[in-house]
Amino acid sequence: MLPVLGKINRFFLFLLAPALGFLVAFALDNPVDKLQTEGLKLSSAIAKSQADELGERLNDTKVQLRNVEIVIEDIQDRSKKEQKEYEQQNKKISSALEASKSQTQKSADVLDTILSNMLGKPIGQHFGKNSTVKVYSLQEGGYRGYMAKVRLNDPNALKMVLANNSVKSKGETTSQAGKRTGSLLAINAGGFMSDKQGNLTPLGITVVDGKIRTFSNNAKLSFVGFNNKGHLVGTSIKTQAQITQQGILQGASFLPRLLQGGKRLPIPREWANARQPRTLIGHFDNGDLLLIVIDGRRDGWSNGVTLEEAQRKLQEWHVVDAYNLDGGGSSAFYYNGKLLNKPSGGKERRVVSNLVIMP
Repeated sequence: MLPVLGKINRFFLFLLAPALGFLVAFALDNPVDKLQTEGLKLSSAIAKSQADELGERLNDTKVQLRNVEIVIEDIQDRSKKEQKEYEQQNKKISSALEASKSQTQKSADVLDTILSNMLGKPIGQHFGKNSTVKVYSLQEGGYRGYMAKVRLNDPNALKMVLANNSVKSKGETTSQAGKRTGSLLAINAGGFMSDKQGNLTPLGITVVDGKIRTFSNNAKLSFVGFNNKGHLVGTSIKTQAQITQQGILQGASFLPRLLQGGKRLPIPREWANARQPRTLIGHFDNGDLLLIVIDGRRDGWSNGVTLEEAQRKLQEWHVVDAYNLDGGGSSAFYYNGKLLNKPSGGKERRVVSNLVIMP
């Protein structure tokens, strides 16, 4: 009986051995605890890896920030340097401008002295916001007239005006144009032609306030214009685009051109040595403008002047560029509400265009 029981016990022992081994192993080393421990170890390792990576990124960011700071500091240094250079340049420009103003004033004073010595004191002066005007009486052997020296404080103070603002009209006198526009000074301007009905139209090119009112590329005519800086522009105009490109705001045509760069130009044969009433325009070597009207065809008062005589006199007055505008019975000089000269026809002629100076 005992041997059988032993066999049975061994059988159950073998049968239960795996379970007993599992219990013993579980008792000695709990797998759940081990899993938790391994999980913690793994999480810690990951956290450490992430922390290390974050630390590296922070270091990289610090390096980048420092680089940015260096760039900003460099920009600031350059900005300060440029600001200093800009201030120094501004001082130089201001100093140059002051010197230029001083030189311009000296030049104006010298020119005024020359003109006063030759012509006497101005018979009229105006110091306005838009322009400075000095008017002189001209009286040489055989002729009389008037001259205005004009400094434009505003380029828009000079205007070319068409009679009644129309290309084709019955015309208007220079005095009428002066009063209509409220100008201080006015002289007749471009040449014109008339039809059988007595309507007047300009010769050549006429520009008013930057708009081309008439255009012709007649090479015989001289164009006299003023640009957006108020400077006299005398040039050969072949296309309308040239007018826009040169910034010409006002202008009219006649002939001939008298001086260029201070030098006398040839007078056309048909104009040579003819003593007539004249209207002339030009600019002095300091940039001031001159407007001249010479009376003529009036015995005992004024016989007129030849263009050759005018050239020589203009050179004496330090004139650089000069042009002949429409003359004869058209020549008129209006100043401060009055017609000063004595037109050859005994009264003012109606003309198609006038040049006016605003006060």
